[in-house]
Amino acid sequence: MDFLKLLPVIVIPLLLAITLHEAAHAWVAHKLGDNTAKLLGRVSFNPFVHIDTFGTVLLPLMLLVSGAPFLFGYAKPVPVNFMRLHNPRRDMIFVALAGPLANIILVICAALLLHIVGFLPEVAGNWLVGNIIFAIKINAILAAFNMLPIPPLDGGRVAVGVLPDIIARPLSRIEPYGMFIIIGLFLLPMLGQQIGVDLNILWAIIGPVIDMVEHLAILIAP
Repeated sequence: MDFLKLLPVIVIPLLLAITLHEAAHAWVAHKLGDNTAKLLGRVSFNPFVHIDTFGTVLLPLMLLVSGAPFLFGYAKPVPVNFMRLHNPRRDMIFVALAGPLANIILVICAALLLHIVGFLPEVAGNWLVGNIIFAIKINAILAAFNMLPIPPLDGGRVAVGVLPDIIARPLSRIEPYGMFIIIGLFLLPMLGQQIGVDLNILWAIIGPVIDMVEHLAILIAP
Protein backbone atom coordinates (compact mmCIF):
# COMPACT_ATOMS: atom_id res chain seq x y z
CA MET A 1 0.00 0.00 0.00
CA ASP A 2 1.12 3.55 -0.77
CA PHE A 3 0.97 4.67 2.85
CA LEU A 4 3.39 1.91 3.85
CA LYS A 5 5.86 3.24 1.30
CA LEU A 6 5.46 6.71 2.79
CA LEU A 7 6.08 5.66 6.41
CA PRO A 8 9.93 5.68 6.21
CA VAL A 9 9.92 9.34 5.19
CA ILE A 10 7.14 10.68 7.41
CA VAL A 11 7.67 9.14 10.85
CA ILE A 12 10.74 11.14 11.90
CA PRO A 13 9.56 14.52 10.52
CA LEU A 14 6.09 14.11 12.02
CA LEU A 15 7.44 13.14 15.46
CA LEU A 16 9.93 16.03 15.42
CA ALA A 17 7.32 18.56 14.27
CA ILE A 18 4.79 17.63 16.94
CA THR A 19 7.30 16.99 19.74
CA LEU A 20 9.33 20.19 19.32
CA HIS A 21 6.14 22.24 19.00
CA GLU A 22 4.98 21.11 22.43
CA ALA A 23 8.46 21.14 23.98
CA ALA A 24 8.83 24.78 22.88
CA HIS A 25 5.60 25.70 24.68
CA ALA A 26 6.83 23.95 27.83
CA TRP A 27 10.32 25.50 27.73
CA VAL A 28 9.09 29.07 27.24
CA ALA A 29 6.43 28.68 29.95
CA HIS A 30 9.15 27.43 32.35
CA LYS A 31 11.43 30.36 31.49
CA LEU A 32 8.59 32.82 32.06
CA GLY A 33 7.67 31.54 35.51
CA ASP A 34 5.35 28.54 35.22
CA ASN A 35 6.99 25.21 36.07
CA THR A 36 3.83 23.09 35.61
CA ALA A 37 5.10 21.46 32.42
CA LYS A 38 8.63 21.20 33.82
CA LEU A 39 7.40 19.19 36.83
CA LEU A 40 5.59 16.83 34.46
CA GLY A 41 8.73 16.23 32.41
CA ARG A 42 7.37 18.03 29.35
CA VAL A 43 10.43 20.28 28.86
CA SER A 44 11.97 17.48 26.87
CA PHE A 45 12.94 16.47 23.32
CA ASN A 46 11.87 12.91 24.15
CA PRO A 47 8.88 12.33 21.83
CA PHE A 48 7.36 9.68 24.11
CA VAL A 49 6.47 12.26 26.78
CA HIS A 50 4.51 14.27 24.23
CA ILE A 51 2.87 11.55 22.13
CA ASP A 52 -0.91 11.34 22.15
CA THR A 53 -2.08 7.89 21.03
CA PHE A 54 -4.86 9.24 18.84
CA GLY A 55 -3.44 12.58 17.69
CA THR A 56 0.16 11.53 17.07
CA VAL A 57 -0.33 7.97 15.83
CA LEU A 58 -3.89 6.99 14.86
CA LEU A 59 -5.08 10.24 13.26
CA PRO A 60 -2.12 10.60 10.82
CA LEU A 61 -2.44 6.91 9.91
CA MET A 62 -6.18 7.27 9.31
CA LEU A 63 -5.57 10.27 7.04
CA LEU A 64 -2.90 8.37 5.12
CA VAL A 65 -5.02 5.26 4.65
CA SER A 66 -8.08 7.29 3.62
CA GLY A 67 -6.08 9.18 1.00
CA ALA A 68 -6.78 12.57 2.57
CA PRO A 69 -5.22 15.51 0.65
CA PHE A 70 -3.34 16.59 3.78
CA LEU A 71 -1.67 15.02 6.78
CA PHE A 72 -2.20 16.34 10.29
CA GLY A 73 -1.50 15.31 13.86
CA TYR A 74 -1.06 16.68 17.34
CA ALA A 75 0.61 15.83 20.63
CA LYS A 76 -0.63 16.02 24.21
CA PRO A 77 -1.20 19.71 24.95
CA VAL A 78 1.33 21.19 27.36
CA PRO A 79 -0.38 22.26 30.62
CA VAL A 80 0.28 25.92 31.38
CA ASN A 81 -0.92 27.81 34.46
CA PHE A 82 -1.00 31.30 32.99
CA MET A 83 -1.46 32.88 36.42
CA ARG A 84 2.04 31.70 37.36
CA LEU A 85 3.64 33.56 34.47
CA HIS A 86 5.49 36.77 35.32
CA ASN A 87 3.08 38.83 33.22
CA PRO A 88 0.16 36.49 32.42
CA ARG A 89 -1.40 38.35 29.48
CA ARG A 90 1.89 39.27 27.79
CA ASP A 91 3.69 36.01 28.51
CA MET A 92 0.71 33.96 27.30
CA ILE A 93 1.47 35.39 23.85
CA PHE A 94 5.12 34.30 24.01
CA VAL A 95 4.18 30.79 25.20
CA ALA A 96 1.63 30.45 22.38
CA LEU A 97 4.02 31.73 19.70
CA ALA A 98 6.77 29.32 20.78
CA GLY A 99 5.10 26.30 19.15
CA PRO A 100 4.58 27.71 15.64
CA LEU A 101 8.01 29.36 15.83
CA ALA A 102 9.55 25.94 16.55
CA ASN A 103 7.87 24.63 13.40
CA ILE A 104 9.26 27.53 11.33
CA ILE A 105 12.75 26.83 12.70
CA LEU A 106 12.34 23.18 11.68
CA VAL A 107 11.41 24.31 8.15
CA ILE A 108 14.62 26.35 8.00
CA CYS A 109 16.72 23.45 9.35
CA ALA A 110 15.15 21.04 6.87
CA ALA A 111 15.87 23.37 3.95
CA LEU A 112 19.48 23.77 5.09
CA LEU A 113 19.88 19.98 5.21
CA LEU A 114 19.32 19.88 1.46
CA HIS A 115 22.84 21.32 1.11
CA ILE A 116 24.38 18.03 2.25
CA VAL A 117 22.29 15.66 0.10
CA GLY A 118 24.81 15.74 -2.74
CA PHE A 119 27.53 14.35 -0.46
CA LEU A 120 25.53 11.22 0.45
CA PRO A 121 25.16 7.88 -1.36
CA GLU A 122 22.16 7.86 -3.70
CA VAL A 123 19.92 5.66 -1.51
CA ALA A 124 20.63 7.68 1.64
CA GLY A 125 20.28 10.93 -0.29
CA ASN A 126 16.87 9.96 -1.69
CA TRP A 127 15.68 8.93 1.77
CA LEU A 128 16.86 12.22 3.26
CA VAL A 129 15.23 14.26 0.50
CA GLY A 130 11.92 12.50 1.16
CA ASN A 131 12.19 13.29 4.87
CA ILE A 132 13.11 16.90 4.16
CA ILE A 133 10.23 17.50 1.74
CA PHE A 134 7.74 16.04 4.20
CA ALA A 135 9.31 17.96 7.12
CA ILE A 136 8.87 21.24 5.25
CA LYS A 137 5.24 20.46 4.39
CA ILE A 138 4.12 19.20 7.81
CA ASN A 139 5.84 22.02 9.72
CA ALA A 140 4.40 24.63 7.37
CA ILE A 141 0.92 23.15 7.89
CA LEU A 142 1.30 22.97 11.69
CA ALA A 143 2.62 26.53 11.94
CA ALA A 144 -0.19 27.95 9.77
CA PHE A 145 -2.98 25.87 11.30
CA ASN A 146 -2.00 26.58 14.89
CA MET A 147 -2.02 30.33 14.24
CA LEU A 148 -5.74 30.33 13.41
CA PRO A 149 -7.30 32.84 15.85
CA ILE A 150 -9.53 30.23 17.47
CA PRO A 151 -8.95 29.30 21.13
CA PRO A 152 -7.49 26.89 22.22
CA LEU A 153 -5.15 27.06 19.21
CA ASP A 154 -1.99 29.13 19.62
CA GLY A 155 -3.35 31.84 17.37
CA GLY A 156 -6.43 32.11 19.57
CA ARG A 157 -4.27 32.68 22.65
CA VAL A 158 -2.23 35.29 20.79
CA ALA A 159 -5.43 37.04 19.69
CA VAL A 160 -6.78 37.07 23.27
CA GLY A 161 -3.48 38.54 24.45
CA VAL A 162 -3.21 41.36 21.89
CA LEU A 163 -6.84 42.36 21.25
CA PRO A 164 -8.65 44.90 23.43
CA ASP A 165 -10.75 43.44 26.24
CA ILE A 166 -14.04 44.20 24.50
CA ILE A 167 -13.06 41.64 21.83
CA ALA A 168 -10.62 39.43 23.76
CA ARG A 169 -13.07 38.47 26.52
CA PRO A 170 -15.83 37.13 24.20
CA LEU A 171 -13.16 35.37 22.10
CA SER A 172 -11.70 33.64 25.17
CA ARG A 173 -15.16 32.35 26.11
CA ILE A 174 -15.40 30.24 22.95
CA GLU A 175 -12.43 28.08 24.02
CA PRO A 176 -14.62 25.18 25.28
CA TYR A 177 -16.22 25.07 21.82
CA GLY A 178 -13.09 25.81 19.80
CA MET A 179 -12.38 22.22 18.82
CA PHE A 180 -15.95 21.80 17.55
CA ILE A 181 -15.45 24.87 15.35
CA ILE A 182 -12.19 23.41 14.04
CA ILE A 183 -13.80 20.02 13.34
CA GLY A 184 -16.57 21.86 11.51
CA LEU A 185 -14.01 23.61 9.32
CA PHE A 186 -12.50 20.21 8.47
CA LEU A 187 -15.92 18.78 7.57
CA LEU A 188 -17.15 21.73 5.48
CA PRO A 189 -15.36 20.64 2.26
CA MET A 190 -17.20 17.30 2.36
CA LEU A 191 -20.50 19.13 2.73
CA GLY A 192 -19.50 21.39 -0.14
CA GLN A 193 -18.87 18.39 -2.38
CA GLN A 194 -22.41 17.18 -1.72
CA ILE A 195 -24.00 20.48 -2.74
CA GLY A 196 -21.51 21.43 -5.46
CA VAL A 197 -20.02 24.42 -3.63
CA ASP A 198 -16.40 24.96 -2.62
CA LEU A 199 -16.55 25.29 1.16
CA ASN A 200 -12.87 24.67 1.87
CA ILE A 201 -12.66 27.76 4.05
CA LEU A 202 -9.87 26.32 6.18
CA TRP A 203 -7.51 25.83 3.25
CA ALA A 204 -8.44 29.25 1.83
CA ILE A 205 -7.21 30.78 5.11
CA ILE A 206 -4.09 28.74 5.84
CA GLY A 207 -3.11 27.88 2.25
CA PRO A 208 -1.44 31.24 1.52
CA VAL A 209 0.48 31.07 4.82
CA ILE A 210 1.67 27.55 4.03
CA ASP A 211 2.80 28.74 0.58
CA MET A 212 4.72 31.60 2.17
CA VAL A 213 6.54 29.28 4.61
CA GLU A 214 7.37 26.83 1.82
CA HIS A 215 8.67 29.74 -0.28
CA LEU A 216 11.00 30.58 2.61
CA ALA A 217 12.35 27.02 2.42
CA ILE A 218 12.88 27.38 -1.34
CA LEU A 219 14.92 30.54 -0.77
CA ILE A 220 17.16 28.71 1.71
CA ALA A 221 17.51 25.48 -0.27
CA PRO A 222 20.38 25.07 -2.76
